[in-house]
Order: sequence, then C-alpha cells, then structure tokens
Amino acid sequence: MSLRGLGFTALVLLLVPACSSSSAQQARAQSSADVVASVGSTSITLAQVDDRALQQPASNFASMKLSQAIYEARRAALDELVGNILLDQEAKARGIDRAALVEKEIGSKVTAVTEPEVTAWYQANQSRVQGATLDQVRAPIRAMLTQERMQAARRQFLDTLKAKTPVTLSLEPPRQKVAAADRPTRGPANAPIEMIEFSDFQCPYCLRANPVVTQVLNAYGDKIKFTYRHYPLGNHPDARPAAEASECANEQGKFWPYHDRLFATASRLDTNDLKQDAAALGLDTAKFNACVDSHKYKADVDADVLAGDEAGVDGTPAFFINGRMISGAQPFEAFKRIIEEELAARR
Repeated sequence: MSLRGLGFTALVLLLVPACSSSSAQQARAQSSADVVASVGSTSITLAQVDDRALQQPASNFASMKLSQAIYEARRAALDELVGNILLDQEAKARGIDRAALVEKEIGSKVTAVTEPEVTAWYQANQSRVQGATLDQVRAPIRAMLTQERMQAARRQFLDTLKAKTPVTLSLEPPRQKVAAADRPTRGPANAPIEMIEFSDFQCPYCLRANPVVTQVLNAYGDKIKFTYRHYPLGNHPDARPAAEASECANEQGKFWPYHDRLFATASRLDTNDLKQDAAALGLDTAKFNACVDSHKYKADVDADVLAGDEAGVDGTPAFFINGRMISGAQPFEAFKRIIEEELAARR
C-alpha cells in the first residue's frame, strides 16, 4: 500500500528522510532470462521481476537516478516474489491457503495504531507535512503506520521461513564510483566494506543518522572503512562554515571530536560558536581561527559538493556502501542489509 493510493501524494514525497535543496566494482549486466533469486529449488528470473517492478509509478522514486530507481523497483518486486513463494510453501505444508497463513502469523500480530500515536507522528514531522492540518493527514498517517507494522511483522515471519529454506539473491545493484578523496576516515584501508557519507552539519536528518552510523561502525568494526565528505546545502547558511571549520580541526588531528561536537550542538553553528567549540576541544585557537577566517578549505568543500553531484546526491545524508547508494536517514537494518550482502558476495 502506498500513500499515493490513499490520495495524499505530497506526503509520499516528504517521507524520504533527507535534507534536500570509491572505487566500486561494476555491476554485471543481466538479461531477462537470468536467474536473480532462488528459494529452495524455485528460481526467479529477471523477466518475472520486471513484470511486477515496471508497474510501479515513477513518482515512488522521487529524484533518484534512473539506474537506482530501476534497481529499487526490481528489488522491492523481488523481495515480494521471494516472500510470496516462502508463504505459499509454508501454507501448503500446513494445509491452508496463503491468506489464512498471513492472517494467523502476520495480521493477527499487528496492533492497532492509536490516536496518540498518529498525533505524536504528526507533531514530530511538521516539516514533512508541509503545513497540512492533522485532520487533513490523519487517515494517511494512520494507514502508513499500520502498513509499517504489517511490513515489520511480515519481515519477522519471513525471517523464520528463510531459516528453514535456503534463499539466494543475485540481482546486481547499480554502483557509483565515489572516491574517498583524502577526507577524514575511520577503519583500515583494506576493509572489505567502504562506506562514504555526504553530510551537512545543519541538516536535522544528518543529525538523526549520526547515531545510526555509530551503530554501524560499532557493529562491523574493522570490516568497514568509513569516510566523511561534505555536502552543505544552500538552504542551510551555517552548514558551509561548519564544514570548512571541521577541516580546520582536521588540520590539527581533531576532525572526529569536532564532528561529534558539531552534531551535539547543531542548533548553534555561527562563527563564534565554531571557534568556541575548537577552544573547548583544546585546539590551537589562533591557528584554528585564522584557518576559519581565511576560508582555507573552501576549495575542498567545493570539491566534495561537486563529487556528490556527480554521484547523484541531491540531499543529505547520502551514503555509498561499496558504491551502493543509501539516501536519507535510514534505520540500521537498511545498512545491515547491504553490508551483509556485500560481505556474502566476498565469501
């Protein structure tokens, strides 16, 4: 179910959790006859996926590059096809039909969305409803939250079925060539996973994504080389000075502490604040202040923005995991899915 189907197109576009305005292996071209998934002994071809994927409205993918939009449509269709096969196999084993199985194992376990939950979502997402009143968006918000719960319950049940039936996916994702470009990095140079973030210190969605990035780095340790690159948006006037200041901190070996402090104090990013933060971290303030005032790293920030534009970034945060793009402040599970697929491909 999409909110477009509920007659509220604007909210669909606003649900992308992003502020807007690497060397990667090349994806192998796949033909319609190629098998892109197997569920036990059952195979799924690209043609079967496209029969479903190409029926999705283009508006579902906002301003994604065409290659990424096609992949996302195919991946959603493939996940649905795989899930349906697993459900049908389990329903047959139990001697019931799929609808009965779904109701028993999924539908019956989804709790109803309450009015306080709808109100709380509305109050927490004012920028995403573009001035609509609660009465105008109550129904689509309730439907969206209900659908989220249904999808979560479905994923959980399908995970139990996948534990019993081997499932392999071989749909090739698009990959962008994005260089680390000598920017601040964490993790070993030879890590199997390279994750590059384009971010904006004044973007609320970057702030929301920051603890998820920390969770990813803690979960995968030395399997990830993580690089931070700048993408200050024009509608965030303090973002560019903050980006330049962080490079001045990097000059003194304090990028990451300064990065963390900027996100911790995201509501105060004027020039005086930036300088006070440097002093609080024990930087050489005379050197730092001269660096900031001279805009020493303006060209470096400009280069990051250009690299982001060339890679298809049009909002923040944007991540590239071995060249595979994740747009917006996504949950840990979105990163985990791609990282696990990349690690599995190297085994």
